[in-house]
Amino acid sequence: MIFTAEQAGTLWDVMRWRRDVRHFRPDALDEATLERLRAAMDLAPSVGNARPWRVLRVDDPGLRAAARAEFEECNALAATEYDEGARAAYLRLKLAGMEVAPVQLAVFTDTDPASGRGLGRRTMPETLRASTAMAVYSLWLAARAENLGLGWVSILRPEVVGRILGVPEEWAFEGWLCLGRPEESEDAVSHTPLLHRVGWQENATTQWLRR
Repeated sequence: MIFTAEQAGTLWDVMRWRRDVRHFRPDALDEATLERLRAAMDLAPSVGNARPWRVLRVDDPGLRAAARAEFEECNALAATEYDEGARAAYLRLKLAGMEVAPVQLAVFTDTDPASGRGLGRRTMPETLRASTAMAVYSLWLAARAENLGLGWVSILRPEVVGRILGVPEEWAFEGWLCLGRPEESEDAVSHTPLLHRVGWQENATTQWLRR
C-alpha cells in the first residue's frame, strides 16, 4: 500500500500529540472502542512472533485500591531520594491517574512463552520485554487516534503487583495503564509534554551518531 502525504501527516499528528495523561474524566468507555484498542496491540511487532504481552483488565475495586496504595507508598519513598528542592518539585507532579481512569490495565511480559519457539531471543531475551513495550505503544497511538488518553504508571514494585493480581511467576510486570477521556487540562490541549512544561526534564533531540 502506498500512503498519501495527507495520511502520513495524520500519523505525524498522532505521534506529536501523544501524551502521558494523568487527568481523566470518569466517563465509561464503550466495549466496541475497547475492542478496537485491544486489536491495535495485535498489530504490534514482536520477536519471533512470540506475542509475549499479557494484559489484565482490572475492574475489581479492591484490586484497584490495593494497586493505588502500592503506588502511594512507592511514590512517597521515591520522593525521599531527592534533595529538598527537587523533592518539593517531585511531590507537585501528578504521576498517576489511578483514582479516576475508568479503564485500568496491568501489562506483563511472559518471559518464557512457548510461542515463537525462541526465534530471535536466544542471545537477547530482553527482546521479549521490548516487544511488549511496542504493543503498549501501539495501544497508546490508537488511543490517541480515538481522542482518548493513556497514562503509564511505573512507580510500583513488580513483585507486589504480581502478588496483588496473582499472576504466574514467569510474568514480568511492565506497567499499569490508565485509559480514559482526558480532562480539558494541559494534558489534553498542550503540544508539550508535562515534564517539559514544569521544568523537570526538557525534551531532548535524538542524535544519530556515526561510527
